Amino acid sequence: MSDHVRIFDTTLRDGEQSPGIALDTGEKLEIAEQLARLGVDVIEAGFPIASQGDFEAVEAIARTVRGPVITGLSRTGFADVDRAWEAVRHAERSRIHVFIATSEIHMAKKLRMTRDQVKAEAAAGVARAASYTPDVEFSPEDGSRSDVDFMCEVLQIAVDNGATTLNIPDTVGYGVPEEYAALIRHVLATVKGDYVVSTHCHDDLGLAVANSLAGVVAGARQVECAVNGLGERAGNAALEEIVMAIRTRADHFAGLETSVRTEELARTSRLVSRLTGYAVQHNKAVVGRNAFAHESGIHQHGVLADRETYEIIDAASVGQEAAQIVLGKHSGKHAFSDTLAKMGITVQGDALNQAFTRFKELADRKVEITEADLEAIVAEELGDSAVNRFEFIDLMLSGGTKVTPTARVVLRDGDGTVEAEASGNGMVDAACSAIGAATGVTGTVVDFKVSSVTGGRDALGDVVVKLSVDGRMASGRGVSTDIVEASARAYLNAVNKIVRTKAEPRERTVGP
Repeated sequence: MSDHVRIFDTTLRDGEQSPGIALDTGEKLEIAEQLARLGVDVIEAGFPIASQGDFEAVEAIARTVRGPVITGLSRTGFADVDRAWEAVRHAERSRIHVFIATSEIHMAKKLRMTRDQVKAEAAAGVARAASYTPDVEFSPEDGSRSDVDFMCEVLQIAVDNGATTLNIPDTVGYGVPEEYAALIRHVLATVKGDYVVSTHCHDDLGLAVANSLAGVVAGARQVECAVNGLGERAGNAALEEIVMAIRTRADHFAGLETSVRTEELARTSRLVSRLTGYAVQHNKAVVGRNAFAHESGIHQHGVLADRETYEIIDAASVGQEAAQIVLGKHSGKHAFSDTLAKMGITVQGDALNQAFTRFKELADRKVEITEADLEAIVAEELGDSAVNRFEFIDLMLSGGTKVTPTARVVLRDGDGTVEAEASGNGMVDAACSAIGAATGVTGTVVDFKVSSVTGGRDALGDVVVKLSVDGRMASGRGVSTDIVEASARAYLNAVNKIVRTKAEPRERTVGP
C-alpha cells in the first residue's frame, strides 16, 4: 500500500456551500492558485452544472492552474457528467467526481429510487465519465448511514465501470472514529479491483478530522478536506489539521506523508478567510492567531527555555513566523513587485499598477506595511478579475454624538463621475447609503465583519460586507486605516459584483 496520502481540497465546492459564501471566478482562481502553491493533490473546483458561473469558474481553473488534478462534481445523469467534462477537459490532469446516495433515507426521501435504480444510475454515470477520462471518482452519498453490503455492491459496480477512486462520505457527520475505520477496512476487503479509498467527513459531531485520520490508519489514501474546515453546516475536516497531524505524529501514521508545503498553510488560511468572509477563530488549531501564543507564566518560562516544552509544531513550519517584510511610503514599484513575488503572488501590467497605487495610498497613512498588510491589499484589489463599473474616488463625512451622521461619496462611472449624499444611523450606514444613492443599487447588509490585519494604532482595518439585492448575494471587502472608508470600499465592491452578476438560477445540491 502506498505511503502517500493524497490531499483532495474541496474548499471551492463544499467549502463554498457554507452559508453566506459566494465566490466569483476571480476569487476562485486566486484560491486555486494558492492551493496549487500549497501542494494539494486534487482541487475540486466546483459543481459545473449548478450554474453558468460555477461552470465558468471550474473551466477557468482547469485552463489556468497547473500541478493538481482538477475535478468537477457530477450527479450520475449524463447531462451532469457531460457538463463536468466540458468544464475540466482543458486541465493538465482532469477528473470527474460522480456521486449518488446509497442510504435508505436518501434513496426513499430524496432520490425516490429503488436499490436497483441506484445501481443502474451508478453504472451508467461512472461509465459515461470513464468514456471521457481514466480518472473517475465515485461517492456513495451518506455512506456512513448506508447498509454496508448494499453500499459495497454499488462500489463494486462503480469500479467495474471505470472508477479509480472510491470516496466513502460521512455526509452528515454521523460516524465515530472506530466505526468509520471499520467501514474503510470493510470496503478494502470486500470491493475487488485497483482503486484508492478516500475519506470525506463532516464535522457535525466535531469528529471530522478524527474520523478522517482513523480512515487513513485503516487504509484510505486520499482525504477530502477544506481550508479552515469550511463546508456545509458545521464544515468539513480541516486541511491544515489533517496535514499537520500526519506530519507531527509520523510515529502513529507509520511514515505516511503528504505533498503539502506546510509553510504555506497560514497564508492559505488567511487568503481563504478574507475572500470568504469567514473569520478564523483565534484558538483554531495550526492556523489560529493563538495557536502559538503563551500567556501563562509557567508556559512562557518553558517555551523560552525550550520551544518543545509546550509546542509540538514549529510555528515557522506552517508559515506562522514568516519574516516580516516592511515596506513604506518611499518604496518603489520594483520593491513592491519583488516583495509580492517572494510571497508567491504574481501581479503584472495594469493589475500591478492598480495594486501599487493602492499600496502608496495606504503607505502615506501607515508607517510600515507588513506582509499581512500586503496580502490584505492584494486581496481587496485583485480578488476580482472583472472590470468594475464603479470606482472609489472620494468620501467625505460629517457628524458627531449629537449630530446625524452624513456622508458624501464621489465615484467614477465610466468616463464620468457620480456623487450622492446621505445620512444614516452612524458613519458606516451613511457612507453605504450614499453609495446606494450614487449607484442606484440598494439592498440589505446581511453580514458585516471588521478585523485588524496587524497590531498598532495605524493597523489596517479589514472589512467584509455581505449584501443581498433582490435575492442575489454578493460579498465585498475593503481595507484602510480608516474603518469607515474600509466599510465603504467593501460595500462598493459588493455593489459592483451585484451589477455585473447575471440573474441566473443556481441549483444548490449538497453532494457528498
